[in-house]
Amino acid sequence: MFLDSLIAIFFFLVGLEIKNGIKDFKTAVVPIIAALGGMIFPAGIYLLINPGSHVWASSMPTDIALALGVLSLLGKRVNPHVRLFLLTLAIADDLFSLIVLGIFYGNDLEPIKALTTLGAAAIGFILPLRSHILHKIIKVLTPVSTFFIVPVIVVVNIPLDIKIEAFTSKTTIAIIIARSVGKIIGITLFAWLVLRLGGHSKIGIKEIMGIATLAGMGLTVALVIANIAARSEAELNQVRLGLFISAILSGLAGYIWLRRTPAQI
Repeated sequence: MFLDSLIAIFFFLVGLEIKNGIKDFKTAVVPIIAALGGMIFPAGIYLLINPGSHVWASSMPTDIALALGVLSLLGKRVNPHVRLFLLTLAIADDLFSLIVLGIFYGNDLEPIKALTTLGAAAIGFILPLRSHILHKIIKVLTPVSTFFIVPVIVVVNIPLDIKIEAFTSKTTIAIIIARSVGKIIGITLFAWLVLRLGGHSKIGIKEIMGIATLAGMGLTVALVIANIAARSEAELNQVRLGLFISAILSGLAGYIWLRRTPAQI
């Protein structure tokens, strides 16, 4: 029950961030479309490697807290617009993830799970709040989510009871490749296409590739989906293992890429 309450607060914040974050579609169109590519490609790659698996959607979500956490380590080394692009992309990613969760896993949601995920996010999104109150609530809840809720969810899902064969299972390998490779291809390709078609961005394509690499870090929402979708404890542990490995790989690769990429201001 305690964990369900934390998940509800997390998704309530997601709803608030979606409400607050995607206001000016004209300036947000590139990261929004890029987020879509960053979900389609991982899902496609996962299903190519592991067709018929019910947990394919775990390969899609990006973790706002983790990605922004790694980005913050770079400080002033990166263009400040990189953070805004990543934040907008991650918020759009959350919105698309909620849609996927509702459409493809609605029948798998128990009443409590539905309330703590889709219900909490919907409340956060539709709650009529004045702009300054909305900003204050987000300001209060963000550090609570980043430094307490997310770590608790991650720790609870650490795959401790892992058998050696899990490292070579189709599920684990599919998650790692789909997230580590699919995010980079999908986000970069879709962003490039939008820019070619007249979209505008204050950062260059190399920086977008760095963001795409960081986007391979996906634990919180992905773990929630995995807990709902997995057909067995063994499969759930394989997803967890894949998510943790891909998060580490993506975080390190994204940090190195952005650290070596000159800011294009």
